[in-house]
Amino acid sequence: METTPTRQQRGELLRADQIQPTVEDVLATTQFIDIHTHLFSPEFGGLGLWGIDELLTYHYLEAELFRSSSITPERYWNLSKREQADEIWQALFVENSPISEATRGVIAVLDAFDLPTDSPDLEEARSFFQAQRIESHLSRVLEMAGVSSVVMTNDPLHPEEQQVWMNGATGHPQFRAVLRLDRILWGWAGHWQRLAEQGYAVDAHAEGRSVAEVRRFLADWHERMHPVYMAVSLTDSFRFPEESVQSKLLSQAVLPSCREFNIPLSLMIGVRRQVNPRIRLAGDAVGKADLGSVENICRDYPENRFLVSVLSRENQHELCVYARKFSNLMPFGCWWFLNNPSIVEEITRERIELLGTSFIPQHSDARVLEQVLYKWRNTRATMAPILANSYKLLARDGREVTRQTIQRDVNRLFRGNFEKWANRPD
Repeated sequence: METTPTRQQRGELLRADQIQPTVEDVLATTQFIDIHTHLFSPEFGGLGLWGIDELLTYHYLEAELFRSSSITPERYWNLSKREQADEIWQALFVENSPISEATRGVIAVLDAFDLPTDSPDLEEARSFFQAQRIESHLSRVLEMAGVSSVVMTNDPLHPEEQQVWMNGATGHPQFRAVLRLDRILWGWAGHWQRLAEQGYAVDAHAEGRSVAEVRRFLADWHERMHPVYMAVSLTDSFRFPEESVQSKLLSQAVLPSCREFNIPLSLMIGVRRQVNPRIRLAGDAVGKADLGSVENICRDYPENRFLVSVLSRENQHELCVYARKFSNLMPFGCWWFLNNPSIVEEITRERIELLGTSFIPQHSDARVLEQVLYKWRNTRATMAPILANSYKLLARDGREVTRQTIQRDVNRLFRGNFEKWANRPD
């Protein structure tokens, strides 16, 4: 016979004035899984970016530099990394107040390591980072960020990265691999030869044995990487299904492979590539996508699981509605241009109101190791009042709120949903 849990078993009830500090404490003490980054474990050597010069030459700051300095992109690209960092520090941190989200992030990193935030030069910061050993520094940064593990972005057709894997990369306990498909799907025309060079019988039009050979390629790399999901970044013009090599390979090779390996496919939709090629990586923009393609893929492939993030603010509500209709769709993160507190707050409130706790609120998208410090600090600061308000409304409506229930929900949002979706406990 079932019995009703006692108050002690449920946990001490929280008063209205206790909810906010309790939420803040739970968020501060819970280890998050960073489900999408561009970080690399130490065995990938120079592919892993860290330190003050990398922080300052992050493409977000490069875009700001060209708005606040007379330097031209052509002159900037001819500078050394150190000289580029000096240009950005002078323009954005000395001559102007660093009040943008990206520049404040650098300030937060310096402050976290007790380094000067208003110095006229970078000598002390450079000395600090040059003295660090990457293995111990990495562990310290992840601990400070409250992150138990990070998920990489791994491109099997990137020459340097491919070599590390082919040499028998052993993995790192805090890093998980992802099999990135950009060069295979939207970049097929320029990269199919790389598969052919590895012994796969493919051609420019993905005809003949090409589909079967792409599946063999994915199987080989799945065995090599053990990825937690496959992933592709797509433009705002993405359509599915359609008569194209991309659609053919997606439907006949990628989706069957994901089902076979029991892993999700991540779709990141909405980038407009190289609207200003002069500024290179900083030259991508955003476009509103037709999410009818998400509807089609979720409906027609119910046995596949999809992680979906959309870049346009205008697509967010539509994505939430589709998530209510398709249980194989998991919205995640506030990606790229959306990762600003004012927009994150709006999107997260909308998701909670429509989806409860059945989504993944955020990922860092970090390209430089130390970025996880400010990105996750900012996420916790933004999430605290949002969750607290939700629990206050719940209490007002007649439901008791305890620390245990808050902890359960935070675990689900920042750990459990991904672990379940990826079928991979951390």
